Amino acid sequence: MEPASIPDPPNSDTLHRLAQLIAAYAPADGTHQTAIPGLSLLRASQPSARMESVYKPSLCIVAQGAKTAALAEELHRYDPASFLVTSVELPVVGHIVEAKPESPYLSLKLTFDADMILELVQTSPVQPAPTDPRGIRVSRVSESLLEAVVRLVRLLETPQDVPVLAPLMIREILYRVLQGEQGPWLRSFAIPGSQAQRIAQAIRTINRDFDRPLLVEQLAGSVHMSASAFHKHFKRITRLSPLQYQKTVRLQEARRLMLTEAMQAADAAYRVGYESPSQFSREYVRMYGQSPAQDMRSHR
Repeated sequence: MEPASIPDPPNSDTLHRLAQLIAAYAPADGTHQTAIPGLSLLRASQPSARMESVYKPSLCIVAQGAKTAALAEELHRYDPASFLVTSVELPVVGHIVEAKPESPYLSLKLTFDADMILELVQTSPVQPAPTDPRGIRVSRVSESLLEAVVRLVRLLETPQDVPVLAPLMIREILYRVLQGEQGPWLRSFAIPGSQAQRIAQAIRTINRDFDRPLLVEQLAGSVHMSASAFHKHFKRITRLSPLQYQKTVRLQEARRLMLTEAMQAADAAYRVGYESPSQFSREYVRMYGQSPAQDMRSHR
């Protein structure tokens, strides 16, 4: 399976079909879950505020409009000519930057797990390891990938076929991604024992236990890495140190609790693992530029 350096550009008719399908199954603004496991559709009639969330391993394709995804100091833009893939759980800030009522932003997200990738790479030729493994990448979308995605979304027209055909179509989509320039990079996260796979395992642990104290040396040992090697590879993949990663996840979750559940700052701080409200407030200001109370007032 040779990676293609320059994929064929997508056909405008294929993009138009995908946009029509998304618009039909996402008739109102917001995120719409579908009958296909792991597939969600998003529609927006105007540019959005910056939306924080932990992106799971997923493929994001835009049929109309444009969006950015910020991770630490990196900003990734994707639109109908490109697609975004995250290979590990990452605290990302998404921002829809192109959307109008007459031409709304239309996109889809397909989540997947490492087992799906591993199953495919085990039957394909060995590829050279990537020199710069990252947890998030944007690449040009190919016509073959776009056609496979259209077939998957069209499957919503016949829900009785979803249990049998959806897994096959998702497998094809991931195969198309692995054929492209992201292939060597993405497969490295699925191969047992690889450095990328061990970092992915540690990331899952942090997200599961983000409200507990993080002992970096202990976490490094759990994935059979020295503390120095663990720190280096963790930052190469996530652009954050392990402690910065945990802090970002904590603060995002605390902010979500205050915004969506009207939780008081001290209660939210305690919920996500802070023992000192003053430390929580200091770190919140450094990340968001204002105190929790000021931030909540500006949003409400």
